[in-house]
Amino acid sequence: MNPKILHNLTMAPFLIIGLMAFILGLAWLITSEPWMLDKSANIMLLDESYSNLFSEPINRNLPKYLMLLYRFFGVWVTSLGLLILGFTIVTRMGTTLARVVAQVITLFTLIGISTLEKLFIPSSPFVYVTILLWILWSISVSAGISLNKY
Repeated sequence: MNPKILHNLTMAPFLIIGLMAFILGLAWLITSEPWMLDKSANIMLLDESYSNLFSEPINRNLPKYLMLLYRFFGVWVTSLGLLILGFTIVTRMGTTLARVVAQVITLFTLIGISTLEKLFIPSSPFVYVTILLWILWSISVSAGISLNKY
């Protein structure tokens, strides 16, 4: 395959991954009740509905606490997306070192995310996002291996 196409197949998945992380982070930042983005999986994990949880007097500040956690998570994921985009744009994944660093870090991140999802929220719609991330990562790694032959 043409080295230019291989290079693009190495770089483009990381641009998409960074953009996806940025958009998901923004969703957690701007949604009025971000814990509802994954409502069914969270209810299954908690074994309790949010209305029951919030109705207990001891949990009166739980919505504020959840808001803080999800806003922090949104900032973290948005920042991670921007870092991925920035690294990809600056390096253009033009060297073997740049590709390997990004791909290995992403591998460990995807293993961690997949493990947490499998253990705690297997019914989450975010599992499908993670599958897409694995596909994008695989395309990048495969193209990067082929690119090393040139």
